Amino acid sequence: MKIIGYADRFSAFPGDALDVLVSCDAESYRADVVQLIHGDTNPDGPGFKIREIETDLPDSYEGRVQRIYTGSFAVVERADDLRSEDGITFVAMVCPTRLASGVQAIMSKWHQPTESGFGLYINEERCIELRLGDGDGGVSRHSTDKPLLEGIWYLVAGAYRNGKVEVTQLPYVTRTNGRFAIASSFDSTTARAEDTTSVVPRLHNEAPLQFAAHVGKDTDELIGQIPGALFNGKIDSPRAYAAWVPFDDLHTAIADPASLPRLVGAWDFENEITKRGLDEPRRISDTSGNELHGRTVNMPTRGVTGYNWLADEQNFIHAPEQYGAIHFHEDDLDDARWKVDFTLPIADDLPSALYAVRLRAENDTDYVPFYVRPKKGEEKKILFLAPTASYMAYANDHVALDVPLAQLMTARVPVLQEANITLSREREFGLSTYDHHSDGSGVAHSSRLRPILNMRPGFRHWLSPSLWQFNADLHLIDWMIELGYDFDVMTDFDLHREGPSTLEAYNVVITGTHPEYYSAKMLDGLHEYTEQGGRLMYMGANGFYWVTNYDGDEGDVIEVRKGHGNNAWKAAAGEYHLSFSGEYGSLWRHRGRAPQRLFGVGFGSEGFDVSEPYYRTPDGYSSEASWMFEGIEDEVLGDFGLVGDGAAGLELDICDASLGTPPETLVVAASAAHTDAYAEVTEELFFNTAGTTGTHNPRVRGDIVYFPTANGGGVWSVSSIAYCGSLSHNQYDNNISRLTKNVLDRFAADGPAPYGAGS
Repeated sequence: MKIIGYADRFSAFPGDALDVLVSCDAESYRADVVQLIHGDTNPDGPGFKIREIETDLPDSYEGRVQRIYTGSFAVVERADDLRSEDGITFVAMVCPTRLASGVQAIMSKWHQPTESGFGLYINEERCIELRLGDGDGGVSRHSTDKPLLEGIWYLVAGAYRNGKVEVTQLPYVTRTNGRFAIASSFDSTTARAEDTTSVVPRLHNEAPLQFAAHVGKDTDELIGQIPGALFNGKIDSPRAYAAWVPFDDLHTAIADPASLPRLVGAWDFENEITKRGLDEPRRISDTSGNELHGRTVNMPTRGVTGYNWLADEQNFIHAPEQYGAIHFHEDDLDDARWKVDFTLPIADDLPSALYAVRLRAENDTDYVPFYVRPKKGEEKKILFLAPTASYMAYANDHVALDVPLAQLMTARVPVLQEANITLSREREFGLSTYDHHSDGSGVAHSSRLRPILNMRPGFRHWLSPSLWQFNADLHLIDWMIELGYDFDVMTDFDLHREGPSTLEAYNVVITGTHPEYYSAKMLDGLHEYTEQGGRLMYMGANGFYWVTNYDGDEGDVIEVRKGHGNNAWKAAAGEYHLSFSGEYGSLWRHRGRAPQRLFGVGFGSEGFDVSEPYYRTPDGYSSEASWMFEGIEDEVLGDFGLVGDGAAGLELDICDASLGTPPETLVVAASAAHTDAYAEVTEELFFNTAGTTGTHNPRVRGDIVYFPTANGGGVWSVSSIAYCGSLSHNQYDNNISRLTKNVLDRFAADGPAPYGAGS
């Protein structure tokens, strides 16, 4: 890939400016702007559609390669009180989770280019090691020579004074705090090694004090120092002393650090925990009184259990002293940290739509999408609400090549394109919330500040017979453009940040095909909009499923904690609450907000081989539904389409009165006869038994539903991710297109939504 880029945000107003960040492995590149209309290259469909937009951008830009450095760590920029002539001691509680990664720094003031400083490490032999370097070629390493165990908490320490060295590792195992509780092997990992050295560590080097990394290189002119020796695991209660701390005082250093002399820094990571979660998730606080506060880089996971977790409290905000750990990973990424290559002015008269910066170098092209919102006071009647949190959740996923079950899920060998292979080979683009970290833990964070290769027009996702997420939503955008609808676009994060007032101008809000990840503010916004008479068209399935939140006002990073549903991983015990907010994660259904309550339907089943049609039900022939089916005589709806050859497929929603489907709901059509590749979702199963798959289970279906709401509002849901792939069939003249048009026309009109017989 010769060229790739990203923007500093997903949406902007006319008159704003968008920063564009580019990496180009060529001498120069060109940039322009296009409107994205249809991203499906399937020859059975309308084909790839874009429209060029006139701009004043230069003819070319100079190319430069910008690299991404993954891996989380913490930095304390100022640690001048560390002095080797008076002695120095590092102490911490650590729980390693991937010892196979080789040398890993726990606490370091080490500068690898000059081999100077002092650091506490896990070495190649998986033992705790103290490293000293004088910067003049003198380096000494001192090991406990006892390999650690993964998933076990240890008190680790390294001390130096006047040529004397001591290195310690002590297992700290309770009934609840780690991977094991009772084993004779713990004693074999206990070690205390004493040694001498002629090396005097040079601490006034170019390295800051760091946790979970050291300075590996100075060579990158764009981001400066590059981390090395990245740590996988948890660190809790790190301490630094400008003195020799005797072995007998090490536990005191953890429990009461200020009671020992010459304390330089005591970092209690729980200090940022408030009743609202972590107000500043990137900050670490020094509680020694010396104010050696620091910051985390690349968003390690917080709100995780510490060495002293008792398992009697599951929410970290209620017992912060038991959640003083940070879980670092060598593959975390919250920001690619590229430099801005150019700034794109958004024309003051540019209509609201989905656009992209098109980047071209030699024979390669990349697209950087962005949404332009309408000017305030110039809104139209129809709004497409883009599910960008879901795009972020799936960003750059590696499931097809990393997960053996992928072929069972799709009932075929996954079809990969070049971008999938690039993602597998070049892991620096970061992970999705469907991936696992290298230590096996689930990925709780995903960032938009990086190139997202599967959020590009033309990308064919491995999971779908055709398109998924971003490009599937272009099926809907193309249909509205082809049928001549005037509509605005906005992102779900815009709703999250600005609240329900941002929807007030619209008669109808239309979702994407898979709005799976939703925050409480987003749900509240749609709920209030509907209560006040707004109309919702839910154009997909498996929506409003995972509890999601953002790290701040800019929406750069989302967080989820998975479990209790159809999930790629399950959060560890005691770690189901979002660190950003302290709220319980997992499914909205388990928070009393099943999607059926607001949308009439909720996730019921999934399968990824072929799609099926819908069949009209008795409700679909009733007088109450006649307005929906005007001009439609067919009983079978959508036995065609670009996604699995049918309108009902991939993931399907179902109505369920026990979960909140309103009693006045009309089920006007339902799919049937799905293959055995379709299975009921796990949250519906009490026991794994035969008869839970498509050909045997009547709950494996998608329901098209409608119900009116107060104040003239209404909700219409299609319950299938594949649905919008049928809209363009036969040059947009088909029963799925007509059905959708009938609903949209009525919802966009100024009168109330249909209610009652003959409406």
